[in-house]
Amino acid sequence: MAYLLGVDTGGTYTDAVVLDEAEDRVIASAKSLTTRPDLALGVGRAIDAAIEKAGVKATDVAMVSLSTTLATNALVEGQGGRVALIFIGFEEAELSRAGLTEAMKGDPVVYLAGGHNHAGMESLPMDLGLLEAEVIRLAPEVTGFAVAAAFATRNPAHENAARDVIRRLAHRPVTCSHELSAGLNGPRRALTAVLNARLIGMIDRLITACEAHMTTLGIKAPLMVVRGDGALVSATLARERPIETILSGPAASIAGASWLTGEQNALVSDIGGTTTDVCLLKDGKPAIDPMGARVGSFRTMVEAVAMRTTGLGGDSEVHLLEGLETGLRLGPRRLMPVSLAARDFPDLVHRALDQWLAVDAPSEQDGRFALPMWHESPPPGLTPREQAVADRLQAGPLAIVDAVRTRLEFPALMKLVSRGAVMISGVTPSDASHVLGRVNSWDGDAARKAVTLFARRRNGRGDRIAAGPEDLASRIIAQLESQTVDCLLEAAFDEDTRDWGNETSEKLARHALTRAGLDRHRGIVQTTLSLGVPIIGLGASAPSYYPPLGERLGTRMILPEHAGVANAIGAVVGQVSMAATGIVTAPGPGVFSAHMPDGPQRFSDKDQAIAALERALTSEAETQAEAAGVEEVRLSVTRDISEIEVEGQPMFIEAKIKVTALGRPRIATG
Repeated sequence: MAYLLGVDTGGTYTDAVVLDEAEDRVIASAKSLTTRPDLALGVGRAIDAAIEKAGVKATDVAMVSLSTTLATNALVEGQGGRVALIFIGFEEAELSRAGLTEAMKGDPVVYLAGGHNHAGMESLPMDLGLLEAEVIRLAPEVTGFAVAAAFATRNPAHENAARDVIRRLAHRPVTCSHELSAGLNGPRRALTAVLNARLIGMIDRLITACEAHMTTLGIKAPLMVVRGDGALVSATLARERPIETILSGPAASIAGASWLTGEQNALVSDIGGTTTDVCLLKDGKPAIDPMGARVGSFRTMVEAVAMRTTGLGGDSEVHLLEGLETGLRLGPRRLMPVSLAARDFPDLVHRALDQWLAVDAPSEQDGRFALPMWHESPPPGLTPREQAVADRLQAGPLAIVDAVRTRLEFPALMKLVSRGAVMISGVTPSDASHVLGRVNSWDGDAARKAVTLFARRRNGRGDRIAAGPEDLASRIIAQLESQTVDCLLEAAFDEDTRDWGNETSEKLARHALTRAGLDRHRGIVQTTLSLGVPIIGLGASAPSYYPPLGERLGTRMILPEHAGVANAIGAVVGQVSMAATGIVTAPGPGVFSAHMPDGPQRFSDKDQAIAALERALTSEAETQAEAAGVEEVRLSVTRDISEIEVEGQPMFIEAKIKVTALGRPRIATG
């Protein structure tokens, strides 16, 4: 009998489920805390617990599939490794486009002459000497390289040459922009390559942890990874292209929501520790975002489900807004809840909290801790101030007031946080839930102390912001529910077919008439507003936070069984989908250029050029699908041919070809 094992690693929990393939049902599920920096511990504990509950032999597992929100969370929180961008054939001004400057975060950029034109012909030779010198200089300071060349999707020769130099001299991971997208927008391709390079180390560690535990248990089944569009890819490809796993967890959750509920049309809202992900399920399937996956402030060129991802979760940072009145805001950064930090470091946390509570007026950093997240040593390339903070944390977690000794060192600490080397612990909705008795997973006493301390802070009038821990905890939960309503309304306005004029979904969700409609205002004007589809709530904390939302939005709230492990379920119910895309252009009269994966080829006949490109793309897609373990490949081809009429005769502009190879991954048979 064959069993399928689904694993989902999120910011707080790692989930595992075992499905009976023949009966198509969940027979066991389990959760374990995600363990950073050593992900193997959390992955192993979740897998072991699920297999034990299922009462099956590990060797009977026929396929393992992995989904994760780690890549999504990293982009939302601005984390990842330090990278260098090799920018070939671009001007320095183009770094300001597509959010590329923000994505670089001060990391090095090397400008090289070179690149190609729109026809795939070399614009200028590439300066290999300068490249070699810069690679040697930067290699000790970075964790990876991103390479983007002008019109590389028309001819990848310069990106490939740069990749070869980097691999030979630096022995660091390299991401070429043409490998991730066939689009022409150079800065956006560069952005996508930079984000990919930042994520390689993180996703590699996760896959390695999963593979190592499979080996320990004697599981010889293939390991698949969920892509951002919900399709499955091989672990090997996911290692090379971790950017394709952004929205992996949310994409798996959509598949899980459909499988669990049978609903065809609904808004799916998945709350995790770091993010809330909302997607419209229409006719049983999620839409694919034609503009590319959007996560936080970044718009990538990677195909993914049309998902709205917001930095709002059970472990979101609680901010006190400045002003005379007391206002709260949650996110977008994830903190380790104080209740969880106290479970792991009870002496440090309780001693510090008791000292702070002995003072009537706490400072802004009281109640917050810094926890090192590195394996053996801090990451390379630190500034002197960053290194000083890291040295203090080398022996273990500290209160922030002990980790940072001067005002100038606080930005250094936050730089370590942005690189994923340090995590901050502070008050979160999870702590508030412990105070209110909604959950008792961790140290409830520490949660009460931390929320009490936060409640003693003062607003602009000089008054305490809350009467006590229960009052503040209730307001934190109410704020989470309010921001979740905003997320759902924004997604609904985006997906609605009505033309709302120039108003953005963000403004519409917060419009006075929208609020009046939700409040069912009854006056001279009477207003009512509700969603036209039900909401499917997913995530371990959904039963705690989501029940009031259905009434607020005037619709059904569906909280299915196994809602807390929907991502892991969705990870094993998908199929492999590998696509290859290319374009045919007409650079001159009677000349047709087919831009093949290895460079352009010229033809004198349009149909011959299209047919040759289609054959090359079919071979590429089939090869990728077979490498991913598909035995019975199904092919689909789409052709988008652009022509205009000139003096009554059609004139060819370009043809875009996409070949998709589909199929279920191979099931191990012993």
